[in-house]
Amino acid sequence: MIIATRRSKLARVQAKIVSEIIEKKYSIKCSELLIETEGDKRLDIPLETIGGKGLFVKDIEYAILDKKAEIAVHSMKDVPYEIDERFELIAMPPREDPRDAFISRCGIKFSELSSGAKIGTGSKRRSGQIKMLRDDIELVPIRGNVQTRIQKMKDQNLDGIILAAAGLKRLGLESLITNYFTVEEMVPAIGQGALGIEILKKNVDVQNLVELDDRQTRICVEAERSFMRTLQGGCHTCIGAYAKIQGSLIFMTGIFPVNDKIVKKSITGNFDEPIKLGRDLAAKILEG
Repeated sequence: MIIATRRSKLARVQAKIVSEIIEKKYSIKCSELLIETEGDKRLDIPLETIGGKGLFVKDIEYAILDKKAEIAVHSMKDVPYEIDERFELIAMPPREDPRDAFISRCGIKFSELSSGAKIGTGSKRRSGQIKMLRDDIELVPIRGNVQTRIQKMKDQNLDGIILAAAGLKRLGLESLITNYFTVEEMVPAIGQGALGIEILKKNVDVQNLVELDDRQTRICVEAERSFMRTLQGGCHTCIGAYAKIQGSLIFMTGIFPVNDKIVKKSITGNFDEPIKLGRDLAAKILEG
């Protein structure tokens, strides 16, 4: 089975996570098809300027359409709220740590940074929430994979950068983390920490991969994506949401700008109605 994925080290690690599950469960040998996506090529331009996070997905989907690969593995936070109707997200394995993490160049915790400290991030979601936590911080836009951002922190003499904890842990770089943000302090990106396995719709040869779907992960990510879809959010705005199942309920927190002010609210609902919960939280936030 050929798995299409981005060329970055993290993307390859994530594809390997899925391939190992497939090989163990089905005794099917897997190999990688590495794709350099448009989003990876143009690191000097903000994502929202060149088309958004879908640029990390489209080129990989083309490989599946061209029958060069059977499946694709994505970070769910990179998958737009609307995907091409020819495809389906057949499975989401168990989610990794959804939190954001702070890496300090000098080992100083985020809360202890001096006024005017320079923090690197290319995310409007992170930038907006950093300003809510510390309006005395200077933000420096940076893009690139994990290793590239760490190097930019050193080269540009930044005080620190903020990255997804999941990626750092999957890369074995957890020791670099100075401190974590709680999901309340820094609401994660939609689907952060979750992986998605995408296939051509009704491809009977890989339909059994649905068995790799983790129900709790699927329910939570679907709730978050419903929130994003209702607000038509993307990388061009400060949007985030995190859902967690507690017993028979889902507790979800979201953020979104309303009238130039970032609004953060929470909601609780039945775990078997994730789509409705996402819509209801979006409506609650739009009330301001």
